[in-house]
Amino acid sequence: MPTLGKLVREATERLRRGSRPDQPQPDSAEPAGSPRDRARLDAERLLLHVLGPGKNKAWLMTHLEEELPVAEAARYSRLIERRSQGEPIQYITGETEFYGLPFRVTLDVLIPRPETEHLVEKVIELAAQFKNPHIVDVGTGSGAIAVALAHELARAQLQAQVTAIDLSSQALKIAEENARRNGISIRFLQGDLLAPVAGERFEIIVSNPPYVPSEDRASLSIEVRDHEPALALFAGEDGLEVYRRLIPAAFDALTPGGFVALEIGFGQSSAIATLLIGSGFEQIEFIPDLQGIPRVACARRP
Repeated sequence: MPTLGKLVREATERLRRGSRPDQPQPDSAEPAGSPRDRARLDAERLLLHVLGPGKNKAWLMTHLEEELPVAEAARYSRLIERRSQGEPIQYITGETEFYGLPFRVTLDVLIPRPETEHLVEKVIELAAQFKNPHIVDVGTGSGAIAVALAHELARAQLQAQVTAIDLSSQALKIAEENARRNGISIRFLQGDLLAPVAGERFEIIVSNPPYVPSEDRASLSIEVRDHEPALALFAGEDGLEVYRRLIPAAFDALTPGGFVALEIGFGQSSAIATLLIGSGFEQIEFIPDLQGIPRVACARRP
């Protein structure tokens, strides 16, 4: 039977041969480094996934001479092959982390990105201004934003009522599972944008909508382009299609003094500001990510 050390070395070489140094990696939560560094990290992470709960990298580094049964080694080889073809490791393991919480992810949902945590942080700040805020997450996907918000606001002893909406029934199933997994109570509704809550009013509307221009598809990494759901990525030729519908609808659904908070794409801040002003919003603010790129747009309904 092969040893763990031998399996990791062989898998690392396989991933290095299959790596795409010309393509960016989709998960900026992973340690930075060359494709060769990433290959080793992925090989170790997938082996730990096969080994099961209770094992971590420190354990692995001290047990490299242990042997792995043939059946499990074969399973490991299949996972490495999937990764070498560009499938994101989060989809292979079915697991990721967002805002310190565990989430299940499948091909039906976008993999939560670290930069989206800036959006959660801003909404937590805004929610503190209200006694019992009603918050709706539009396009919830895996439920990452809604679950993280409900979890953190409960910790802050703020009695928030969180609703999460998605057009995809399959995405909602994953989001509901993630809420249960993290012990969170959220109202989940299926439908387009704010249609399922027509007539209701909220203190905060939050969304990380699709914002990638369709013409940018070819420039995306193979991990994103070929594996993540197009419905959650692309929004027309300029990437603004969803914002044009969501921003005026959000204005109508907010209480006076309420806020809309949106994740936005690179180079979209000027266009988003125009849309917000045109819909009647005031106090428009843009929050940059760690690279200094405007990532979150926030505005208040007067």
